[in-house]
Amino acid sequence: MGMRSRQPKALAFRCYQATHRSLTLVLWSLAALVIVVNFHLLIIHKEDDGIGGQEIRRLIMRELEEVEEEKFRVTPHRSRRNPRAVRRKGEKRPPTIVDEFLDESSAVHDMFFPEEKIDPTNAGNDSMYFYYPGRVWLDTDGKPIQGHGGGILYDKKSKTYFWYGENKDGKTYKAHSKGADRYSVGEGKLLVDMLGVNNLLGSVDIVGVSCYSSKDLWAWTNEGVVLRGEEKNVTHDLHKSNVLERPKVIYNDRTGKYVMWMHIDDANYTKASVGVAVSDSPTGPFTYLYSKRPHDCESRDMTIFKDDDGKAYLIYSSEDNSELHIGQLTDDYLDVTDVMRRLLIGQHREAPALFKHDSTYYMVTSGCTSWAPNTALAHAATSVMGPWETLGNPCVGGNEIFRSTTFFSQSTFVLPLPGLPGSFIFMADRWNPSDLRDSRYVWLPLTIGGVPDEAADYSFMFPLWSRVSIYWHKRWRLPDGWRDS
Repeated sequence: MGMRSRQPKALAFRCYQATHRSLTLVLWSLAALVIVVNFHLLIIHKEDDGIGGQEIRRLIMRELEEVEEEKFRVTPHRSRRNPRAVRRKGEKRPPTIVDEFLDESSAVHDMFFPEEKIDPTNAGNDSMYFYYPGRVWLDTDGKPIQGHGGGILYDKKSKTYFWYGENKDGKTYKAHSKGADRYSVGEGKLLVDMLGVNNLLGSVDIVGVSCYSSKDLWAWTNEGVVLRGEEKNVTHDLHKSNVLERPKVIYNDRTGKYVMWMHIDDANYTKASVGVAVSDSPTGPFTYLYSKRPHDCESRDMTIFKDDDGKAYLIYSSEDNSELHIGQLTDDYLDVTDVMRRLLIGQHREAPALFKHDSTYYMVTSGCTSWAPNTALAHAATSVMGPWETLGNPCVGGNEIFRSTTFFSQSTFVLPLPGLPGSFIFMADRWNPSDLRDSRYVWLPLTIGGVPDEAADYSFMFPLWSRVSIYWHKRWRLPDGWRDS
């Protein structure tokens, strides 16, 4: 009896242990299931929030993403040549719309350089905060803004936007593209019939880099010339007879310095270098440091880009503008490192404007046609160092001529709008080579989304890039909430 009584107890104990382990396993399984379900619900909630955010953004941007067509009539060109010369040599090829655009005596030229102004000092409710691409843009002192080929820095300390650009407020000279002789505008007119408008390059003496400040990206206060040209020292890079173009400024968080990079050249465009200047304040004065050919290569049209991790990069046209180069800057942003990559080889692109969205890098470039406008192209990459793929023409609306000429302008900078992810301001210059101080600004909304018109270089469109779209509008304004981050 004793033996029989002990065996069932041991068996019962073993059964109890097995049951306890099973119960523990069930409880842990239920806990894991609860965690998985909650995690799944959290993901769904976040996705719903993302979809809701995207829907709100879409509703906000709907007006700016409407395709606005543009129609205009051009008076047929009437030849000014002597009838005898026409009979002897034959009629010349009629001028194109671009030729007419560049000819200051043309009605087409007047159409794209209207006398109307964007005037923050005298704006009524019907024009307050509206952008009018191509109009004369006045600062808060009522004077035309001199910020050509420029870029914008947002200064977190002062919560202010600073616009830096070329001050071209001087006499425009003409020089034939095959020589260095300079002519005044009046003298240059005598060469138009002989050489053609587009064979005359315009230039002005270096005045310096102007800076303007704004809280709203519409009313700009003149902060003065923060980097001045040199009047007397002919050996100085900034001597007035040389070339200073496309200044860009970024802030170095480690050194607390504001660093300016720019294209530096001589009158013949043979120096082909970059220049570097530095300041303790966004409003200068900037101290010019030196010029050099980065990576021992020619450098003409250029820009700089500061990434989210604080690393900065120089992008420049090189090898007679046949390709772009990109290289990382040193930690202090005062020089380039030895690492360089060649981009868009043989594609002859210039005027790069680089920006980023959702871990993808984008860039808008122009062709190389001197002062004449041409077709923009958008490009994309998963790494800023490349490889870069071409997405096609980003311009939307207007008409075929507008789209093929980037709305008669050339890219210079793309500015993100913090409260509207995927939305940007495309900044461009409408050059007036007959009077460069009267060159105009073309600011338009740029968005990321949708499928590009042209297949990328990757097979089967992998990765699938989003389309870059620049929308034409005669009149537009930033939507409410663009400042909210």
